[in-house]
Amino acid sequence: MRVIVIGAGEVGSSIAASLSKSHEVVVIDTDEERVESLTYDLDVLAIEGDGTSLDTLTEARASDADMVIASTDNDETNIVACSTTETISDAFTIARVKKTSLLRTWENSPGAFGVDFMVSVDLLTAETIVRIAGLPGAQDVDTFSNGSVQMAEFEVADESPIANQSVQEADRFESLTFAAILRNGEVTIPRGDTVIGSGDQVVVIGSPGSVRKFAATLTPDPALEEANEIVVVGGGEIGFQTARLFEQRGIKPRLIERDPERAREIAEALPGTVVLESDATDIDFLSREHVDEADIVVAALDNDEKNLLASLLAKRLGAGRTIAVVEAGNYVDVFEAVGVDVAVNPREVTAEEITRFTREEHTENVALIEADRAEVLEVEIDEESVLVGKPISEATAEFPSGVVVGAITRNDEFITPRGDTVVERGDHVVVFVDTTVLDEVSPLL
Repeated sequence: MRVIVIGAGEVGSSIAASLSKSHEVVVIDTDEERVESLTYDLDVLAIEGDGTSLDTLTEARASDADMVIASTDNDETNIVACSTTETISDAFTIARVKKTSLLRTWENSPGAFGVDFMVSVDLLTAETIVRIAGLPGAQDVDTFSNGSVQMAEFEVADESPIANQSVQEADRFESLTFAAILRNGEVTIPRGDTVIGSGDQVVVIGSPGSVRKFAATLTPDPALEEANEIVVVGGGEIGFQTARLFEQRGIKPRLIERDPERAREIAEALPGTVVLESDATDIDFLSREHVDEADIVVAALDNDEKNLLASLLAKRLGAGRTIAVVEAGNYVDVFEAVGVDVAVNPREVTAEEITRFTREEHTENVALIEADRAEVLEVEIDEESVLVGKPISEATAEFPSGVVVGAITRNDEFITPRGDTVVERGDHVVVFVDTTVLDEVSPLL
């Protein structure tokens, strides 16, 4: 597949890197240094130019492209790039936008602006935050098979009941699979005798009920098992969408916004949200408003430094968990190292959503694990899959190490995969795959 990526920032570079091994990738950017860097770092054709320009798109042979992904930091540039592409190509176009209003316009008229698929960064980020907030202790959460399957990643704390237990001892749930353990940057596929250490990241796949029960075993504090007291810090689009999504779940969040006019707008638009007009970094105010009683504090201010400060203040006061929006991808590990429970990077979330469209045709959903160290794929099984018609133990013998079948759904019914489980045509299979073997495994699925 020939893919053109317009914009070589964090999102564009991440997408280009994930596609470069198995597809013909062209990257367009106006920044000469970025173009030069990509030329040396990745197996892609990098072109310096304006992605909205017909001349640049012609130079990139957009007329021969199968897909064009506009992923600059400017909404209008991305839409115009897709519209211009449409005049010379039949390529599938994807536009990344921040403004949710543009997404709503496009949803009401699919194909508008010359865009085949639109990704709203702010809405995706809010949805990710709400998913993580809904599962105690989770670092990352994704759903598959229309919600029948859940993947979650947890960090094992020193005081966790499963620390220093074997996987066999920790696995007390009928519909749960231990897919991987991430330790010191390495991906380990666990066996029954694999010991789960303090500080390990554990990835599990299973039914939502069993994943939630597993989460409860990791959480020493019963108060964190149900998050009802939510405080959202910042009334920008991410904060607004986060509060709105919590309202839809029947939770009445509190939202702190410094700007009086914006606070008034949010209060009118979200009747189920208590809007507080103040500076969220004022510790006296936070104390008066009992932020220490919050189960979760979401920091969604307009820059990373403010989000870090707000998160650490909330933790100091005694808030249960903190989730911070982090725009700079290289700050994610720093935030979590200094005490923020979960750092959500909008660019990484967006790259994950766009990557889903570049996978094999029968791939229904994709989740990236730990900055693309691994992927969780939902695949609809056809007659060409090596899994079809065989027991899993026999079929997976053809795979390299680094692959785990985590769940199966058949006619919307959850099936726990075991060695003697036979996969049928039309089943949806959720598979954990180490990225080092992804290109080898994908064609087999």
